[in-house]
Amino acid sequence: MSKLVILKFADGSFEQGFGVSLQIGDECDRPATEITGKLPPCPEIPLYYSHWQSSYRRLGNGYRLDADKVQITNVSMTQDCLNTSHILRARFNTWLRAEEFRLLREKWLEKLMPSDEVRVILQAENSQLQRLPWHLWDLLERYPKAEIALSSPSYERVQKPRTPNKLVNILAIVGNSQGIDTKADQDLLQRCRNANVCFLVEPERKELTDHLWEKNWDILFFAGHSSSQGRDASGRIYLNKTDSLTISELKYALKKAIEGGLQLAIFNSCDGLGLAQELADLQIPQMIIMREPVPDQVAQEFLKYFLGSFAGGESLYRSVRQARERLQGLEDRFPCATWLPVICQNPGQPPSTWQGITSVKKQFSTISPLFSKRGFRGVLFTSLMMSALVWGVRFVGMLQNVELIAYDQMMRSRPDEGPDSRLLLVTIDDGDLAIQRHNREELKGTSLSDQSLKQLLLKLQEYQPRVIGLDIYRDFPAEQPDLIPLLQQTENLIGVCKGSDTTEKTKGIAPPKEIPQHRLGFSDFIHDRDGVVRRHLLFMNQEAASLCPASYALSTQLAFRYLVPLGFQPKYTAQNQLQLGNTIVPRLSSRASGYQSIDANGGQLLLNYRSTKKIAEQVTLTQLLSGQVNPSAVKDKIVLIGVSAKGDFPDYWATPYGNNLDDQMSGVIVQAHMISQILSAVLDGRPLLRVWSLWLELIWIWSWALIGGLLAWRLPSLSGLIIAVSVSGGVLYLFCFGLLIWGVWVPFVPSALSLIGTVGAISIPNSKFKIPNSRLIRENI
Repeated sequence: MSKLVILKFADGSFEQGFGVSLQIGDECDRPATEITGKLPPCPEIPLYYSHWQSSYRRLGNGYRLDADKVQITNVSMTQDCLNTSHILRARFNTWLRAEEFRLLREKWLEKLMPSDEVRVILQAENSQLQRLPWHLWDLLERYPKAEIALSSPSYERVQKPRTPNKLVNILAIVGNSQGIDTKADQDLLQRCRNANVCFLVEPERKELTDHLWEKNWDILFFAGHSSSQGRDASGRIYLNKTDSLTISELKYALKKAIEGGLQLAIFNSCDGLGLAQELADLQIPQMIIMREPVPDQVAQEFLKYFLGSFAGGESLYRSVRQARERLQGLEDRFPCATWLPVICQNPGQPPSTWQGITSVKKQFSTISPLFSKRGFRGVLFTSLMMSALVWGVRFVGMLQNVELIAYDQMMRSRPDEGPDSRLLLVTIDDGDLAIQRHNREELKGTSLSDQSLKQLLLKLQEYQPRVIGLDIYRDFPAEQPDLIPLLQQTENLIGVCKGSDTTEKTKGIAPPKEIPQHRLGFSDFIHDRDGVVRRHLLFMNQEAASLCPASYALSTQLAFRYLVPLGFQPKYTAQNQLQLGNTIVPRLSSRASGYQSIDANGGQLLLNYRSTKKIAEQVTLTQLLSGQVNPSAVKDKIVLIGVSAKGDFPDYWATPYGNNLDDQMSGVIVQAHMISQILSAVLDGRPLLRVWSLWLELIWIWSWALIGGLLAWRLPSLSGLIIAVSVSGGVLYLFCFGLLIWGVWVPFVPSALSLIGTVGAISIPNSKFKIPNSRLIRENI
């Protein structure tokens, strides 16, 4: 369901701070939640914005400003613009993570799911606050279907009912185009479906006002030069080479147009916040403007992407977000292009849709029967065709996201297995960091000082663990002389490094200089496109320029050193699969069940998380150093040292158990799941997750399509068919869930689609039951 979020900023300033209230509720309903908080004083934020703005405007880039102000692009200034943008983004998000604002942030995370479509309205009087790049808020970036709009705290709803037009009436004003190309804008508007576009090219003032008075317009579009000038930053558009106008000089004509049903104004021109502020006083429902000067090509590409989505049926907010994010492809030439488009919203007006603007209703349409052949042969043929259709959709990756969601749900639903007694986690939390700082121990950019590491290793040696994993980066030399031989000579200590990845432009992290290569493991995780870690990388070939020389993962190294004394020597089969005793570790291919065309390089398998609330016993660094841990809890165990702090050194990952911030797992716990997976498979016979061959999966999907066809063919009652399909779907889920527990990931979503699709394909054209108007589809039912 769509959600509406309103952030209201009370009177305040960057020198004094701002009072803030957060309202969350369903779209078209009263807010269900409201909470107040505060943002602390931060007078440097406007300065950071001003620095970025100055460096951005110095680029020039053929802006749609006043033609006399267009500059020549200075390529050498590009890096300065990028640097100031990174600084602004970092400082802005640091401000929004302030303790005074924490309760609002937590309430947002509690009430909104990443899958929700969220419309966020920011109500503020402060113009500097409105100019900030709110789309870069790290909280907002977690929600792919969310977009933010600016609003004035004062607004009214236009009470006069509008008379819908049969087509979307667009008044397109093409103003002074000196030095820019507005022909592309005109071509894009002319290609709009169900639209009547009237172009005014470099009009006189009277011609423009006459058009605004004489017809009911749905969308007002302007392309050309514009700017915001003066202390009040009043907006000005340049109609032709001699005339320019402010919004106040069009006030009466614009009020008439708004009363006549004007829903949206698009200013595909420069520096539009001044225009937006004046138009908001006239209570226009929605506007799309550019916050800063916009390069010509960026303006054209945004319009192309936006019209394609909006006229194609997407909501206004999703259309703007998609179009804005697609501008990233131009940022090598036009830095910060994704910063420019902004929605301005009258909160009293509902958001517009292309279809909702007009009175055109979709025509009644008849569902064409897929097959009308009765009997088993028709069922067989229909089920085969439906299976092929679903398989094709799946093959191109269109079902991958929903299959992974179903997979995650099944993983979360498994019965509890209890903790793994072979592991002990020593975690460094925020309290441990505070104690180290209190003791004036130098952290040097890591979470564990040399002093604390030395004490920890000596204490662990005394307790005699079988192997120790140090899941903390140390790409710098030890400074304490007695720590160096301790790291070199502790043979059961495994250190970590991080491999490089040229595709992601990451250089990697070097290992501790004191630990030899045979006692190193890489810490790299593989996450899917949604950021969730579902795969376990056991080994890989490092890139030639990698700072990390380790071929095996930290989890693999620790598991090997635990298993070798028990007689389990690692070896490889003829198919290059890792074998430990009688356990052969299956390797993922690029197409494996719900995965389609993934990068399967290296030794990868599905990560069979241990279904438990606590993967292993866990103690803090302080508890261990102060002698609060029973030596028997350490002896002959795998001790894994890592960070659980959420402050300075956060290391948290989304997993099938949750991708919200509060539900994510620390990296050391994910490592523990990986180690436990190997040990449990070899020593306990716990299954490793496997997938079926493509042919077996195809037969499985077709079998459920056949079941659906037989149900639709043999059951004459609609209610009986609904019950039978529901029961079949439940049985299918239980089969898939049971097989997952036994270690096999089989297709659930494609099978369910085949089942339901075949039922629909057969039952609708050959209906034996009566449904009033069953063969008609109407809009807005």
